[in-house]
Amino acid sequence: MSDQDLFYVLALLKVEGVGDIMAKKLLNHFGSAEAVFKSKSGQMAVIDGVGSVLLKNFKDKSVFEKANSEMEFLKSNLVNVSFFKEESYPERLKHCIDSPVLIFSRGNINLKNKKIISIVGTRQITSYGTEFCRNLVEELAPLDPVIVSGFAYGVDIVAHQRAMDFNLQTIGVMAHGLNQIYPKSHRKYSAQIDENGGFVTEFWSTSNPDKENFVRRNRIVAGMAEATLVIESAEKGGSLITANLANDYNRDVFAVPGRATDKYSQGCNNLIKTQRANVLTSAADLIYMLNWNIETKPKPVQKQLFINLEPEEQKVYDFLLKNGRELLDSIALQCDFPIYKISGLLLNMELKGVIRPLPGKLFEAI
Repeated sequence: MSDQDLFYVLALLKVEGVGDIMAKKLLNHFGSAEAVFKSKSGQMAVIDGVGSVLLKNFKDKSVFEKANSEMEFLKSNLVNVSFFKEESYPERLKHCIDSPVLIFSRGNINLKNKKIISIVGTRQITSYGTEFCRNLVEELAPLDPVIVSGFAYGVDIVAHQRAMDFNLQTIGVMAHGLNQIYPKSHRKYSAQIDENGGFVTEFWSTSNPDKENFVRRNRIVAGMAEATLVIESAEKGGSLITANLANDYNRDVFAVPGRATDKYSQGCNNLIKTQRANVLTSAADLIYMLNWNIETKPKPVQKQLFINLEPEEQKVYDFLLKNGRELLDSIALQCDFPIYKISGLLLNMELKGVIRPLPGKLFEAI
């Protein structure tokens, strides 16, 4: 997008009453933001949702001053800008009707051909939640996923930190402009995140981390990912809003179950109970439900002879060696293991390079 196009899009977004959905209607109808401003009232009035009040607001020339000021910030701070019709815009987010017209970002973000998951949860994370989140990201590390979260206290920062421990790309979705870091205590992590990942936001440099902004940014967290994972949540909370948005976008939602008496498991348990989330007990659940395959490099037979398998793994390996390609459900039935157990065993065996996943949830011994 040229500087001129960006200038007019910024101005359009500053017209009072023009949100993302209305902006997209106008852009699709007239072809460009500049054409919108140059159109006549009669031409604009035929668009659904455009009334006399909005037409009057288009006469406010201060929107061009605001656009020019933001342009200067974007240029001087080398902020990357993605328009919702451009290739650089997060692909999955394009399919969300209320997604931002513009996304501002910094760092080294690369979403091409990547597995992207969002991890959210309470700011008051417990030791149970911390341990689960850390173990989950570690188990997923061989798949090289992108970890998206909100850079807040609790679950968010634990997910970001653990991703950095394994050099995974991680993205913080901000509820304010890129001219600041909130909370300030997390500033110490920003440089490392910028190195391998970065920050994204829809908010201008004039925006502060106001309460309503956190609700708005949740649709980016849910929309840009293949699945949203709720680690811990009270009965009400921002992470449940994110989970509901993900469901609205027809994305997979997972929740970590907890004891009925635990305050920060009530939200997750309710998601599972009302069938708005899949049960998440390990990385194997996620891998199975999303049908992710782990690509393993063929290993020489000589090396396979020295791989140590646990007794249960050996039982599964011997079964596959004898029977060839088998479905996961069939392996569980014939080896007498529950599904959740066999999923974990197969994941470990894939990582050891002794079996490989095939299309259609089939597995075979190597």
